Amino acid sequence: MADLEKLLRTAIFKPAAQLVGQLLQEAAERIDSAYQPKPGEVRKGRTSLEIQGIFGFFPLLRDYYYHPGKQQGHHPADSVLGLEGSHTPALSRLICLEGSDESSYRKAEVHLEEIGGIVVGERQIQREVLRLGPEAAAWLRRESPPQACDATVLYVEADYTGLPMRREELEGRKGKAPDGQAKTRMAALGCVFTQHQLDEAGRPLRDYQSTTYLAGFESPSDFGIGLRREALRRGMGEADKVVLLIDGALALEKMGRDYFQQATQIVDGFHAMEHLEELIEALLTRNDPRRFARRRYHWRKLLLADGVERIIQWARKEALGTPRQSEVESQLGYFVRNVPRMLYGTFRKQGLFIGSGVIEAGCRSVIGSRCKQSGMFWTEEGANAVMAMRCLNAGGRLNTFWLARHAAYAA
Repeated sequence: MADLEKLLRTAIFKPAAQLVGQLLQEAAERIDSAYQPKPGEVRKGRTSLEIQGIFGFFPLLRDYYYHPGKQQGHHPADSVLGLEGSHTPALSRLICLEGSDESSYRKAEVHLEEIGGIVVGERQIQREVLRLGPEAAAWLRRESPPQACDATVLYVEADYTGLPMRREELEGRKGKAPDGQAKTRMAALGCVFTQHQLDEAGRPLRDYQSTTYLAGFESPSDFGIGLRREALRRGMGEADKVVLLIDGALALEKMGRDYFQQATQIVDGFHAMEHLEELIEALLTRNDPRRFARRRYHWRKLLLADGVERIIQWARKEALGTPRQSEVESQLGYFVRNVPRMLYGTFRKQGLFIGSGVIEAGCRSVIGSRCKQSGMFWTEEGANAVMAMRCLNAGGRLNTFWLARHAAYAA
């Protein structure tokens, strides 16, 4: 039965490919007859190209124009029809989707053939993603007119995650390995989403399918430019409240001051709890009976009730004159620096998120599930291309990108 169905699919696809070829040929004839050459352009004649679409291969004849003295010319019909090299736009889009969505280019090749009967080699898939990825990344960072935004809160989140890179990509970079060499490079991921309402218990609810993403290898100061543009596009100027929810890293804090001056900054509650654990370990010995109570109940609850300054005071008082004073003071620096951004009781009363779960999940699903597979080592070009395509798909903007690309290509 499996062979029968595949043979039947082949039989159906053959006339379908012929029909698509006939329709595109008719469209090419109309385009070529209506085309007005630009000054200095010369028509060389008609050239044939074998096109591959979702249903198979077909030939396409179209006019070729060039400027004398210039090496490259162009086929006007290719631009208007949206052809991507020798692929139809529908097939090119599918190749990029599979190439960035599957766990490897090889798996994308197998998936395309098994599910759709489409024979495209893994190298072809990789070349298509590498060719279109930079355009997707630039499109995501472009300046765009702002959308209308009636959300109660607009959130901006950002974080970094390490990607395994090829050796040549890591030359001269310091890392945590015993030999001092880096094994990964930090990739930035940012997201923007909205909130309109609270649940019955008064907890914030993220709007369904409202999250859009941006990724790259930029420093926080450079990454902030694109993230701000995305927030402005999403209507940051009209939102009732803007919240920047990040961890306590100094570079991200500076990014917030530079690009989101009017936003309410919140340090991710999970990261704050992790640092609280480290503070307790620095302050109390492992066998101290107060350690468990503070870790599980007292100081954790105090931190969530705007009690960060009291924690700082108590920790300093207990550490004063002890051998642990220097280490405790070092741990307290994180809390002292972030007191205004750790008023979790106040933020909760305002109906705001205090945890950056959205961006943490994005680091795993948007970047990690594709780029951190066992045995993978990336170039910056390859990782950027894949991340851009995945950001488009995860943010529900794939259709918009292809339509905009086709409009610009035809123009």
